[in-house]
Amino acid sequence: MIRINLLGQARPKAAKQAVPLESTLQVVLGVAAIAVALVVLSVVYFSQKRQLEDTTRKIQQLQAEKAGLQQIKQDVDRFENQKTVLQQRIDMIETLQKNRSGGQDLLRMVANTVVRVDSVWLTSMSRTAGALEIDGEAGSINSVANFITELKRSGYFDKIEIKDAKENDLVPGVETYSFSMTAAVAGASGAPKAETTAATGAARPAAKGRS
Repeated sequence: MIRINLLGQARPKAAKQAVPLESTLQVVLGVAAIAVALVVLSVVYFSQKRQLEDTTRKIQQLQAEKAGLQQIKQDVDRFENQKTVLQQRIDMIETLQKNRSGGQDLLRMVANTVVRVDSVWLTSMSRTAGALEIDGEAGSINSVANFITELKRSGYFDKIEIKDAKENDLVPGVETYSFSMTAAVAGASGAPKAETTAATGAARPAAKGRS
């Protein structure tokens, strides 16, 4: 539709309505508040993100250290087991060496004692704990008694007990006696004890040779 102005005057323009100042301030403040909130949230977000990354990195480091410590613990346990096994072997070897040297000393001393007594022959000898069990033959009861005396004088033995002594028919027409006895080994190491003379009371080594 076409409108014609018959009055020939310009049509007055509509007056613009003024925006209240308070409304403008509210809008500006709202935008500023939103902007500040966004900045604060951004700072908090990145700060929390950095802390999370640091915590994750520390956890990974601790896990790596834990794995290393577990490996070290396994190595320590393995070395402890090896040490225990080696110590057991060393103890066994030391025990065998001690028993071997002690057994040699005892055999030598028994042999030296036998040769100092007439008419005594040993048929068997065994060691149980700290004592010897001796079986033998003798030409007389006096020979058995002399053998016991020599054993005591050697300093290697004490608590010598006769278990059995009787005449036998080992050789027809010849008087022989079979005997069995036990003799405790004196001292822990089997070393001879010094004898004491009745006259002076001074210690002297075990006697050698015939009495």
